[in-house]
Amino acid sequence: MNIHMLNDIPPWDWPENAGEFISKALCDKNAPVADRVLAAEMAGDHVVMDDDIGDLLLTIIRDNDEPVELRAKAAISLGPAIDYANMMEFDDPDDILLSEEAFHKVQKQLQDIYQDAGAPKELRRMALEASVHAPMNWHKQAIQEAYRGNDRQWLLTAVFCMGYVKGFEDQILASLESENPDILYEAVRSAGNRGVKAAWPYIEEIITDEEADKPLLIAAIEASVYINPVESVDILSELSLSDDEEIAETAEEALAMAGMYADDLSEDDDFPEEDLS
Repeated sequence: MNIHMLNDIPPWDWPENAGEFISKALCDKNAPVADRVLAAEMAGDHVVMDDDIGDLLLTIIRDNDEPVELRAKAAISLGPAIDYANMMEFDDPDDILLSEEAFHKVQKQLQDIYQDAGAPKELRRMALEASVHAPMNWHKQAIQEAYRGNDRQWLLTAVFCMGYVKGFEDQILASLESENPDILYEAVRSAGNRGVKAAWPYIEEIITDEEADKPLLIAAIEASVYINPVESVDILSELSLSDDEEIAETAEEALAMAGMYADDLSEDDDFPEEDLS
């Protein structure tokens, strides 16, 4: 078996030694860079992620002799584990990907990479994009700097990060008017992640556009649930009948989420908000 064969198997069906196999492929400096990049991507899967793999990815990130593409992929692959640790915390030993110590080590080293002006731009961007999965105080300024600059790639990173860090609703709305398809895509996803209600006209326009770019349409379908779960239902119902299987399945899943989300909102409306003043 090689890394490509393993990649063709759903992660939940990976053998017990998948983590060891992926780590070996990741460390094989005689292997094609593309294979090692694939291994770095697979290393971020919840099925195999643990402290050892997290530390291996950090070792690659810090190694200036490694290809930048590999180092950047290693950085972004830590994002899901950071997100999971931030969401689940560390209360249940059976439900941990990274230990608390490893989590803080990863966050600190990603911050160091981002703040190293001499590091490759792509690596710094991916370090920031990974670390915002668990927002910290320094992230807001980093996003502001990326957004205000004239570099299109840093702008793309800024809009991506706005989906995880609060306080950028106006910038997300402005980005929804971008003519750059990559920035528009990330703006749609960030609007959904942050539940930006004012973004509904933009999202509605996309999900009712029969000529919308497919990845953008799917992102808008997913975002609609968190932006306007009530008004999106009729449109999602139509999209669930699409001849395109992926669009239909995404719409069906969104419909189910929209129903649950709308019910939660209705229940919240039954109770007055607590006065915290």
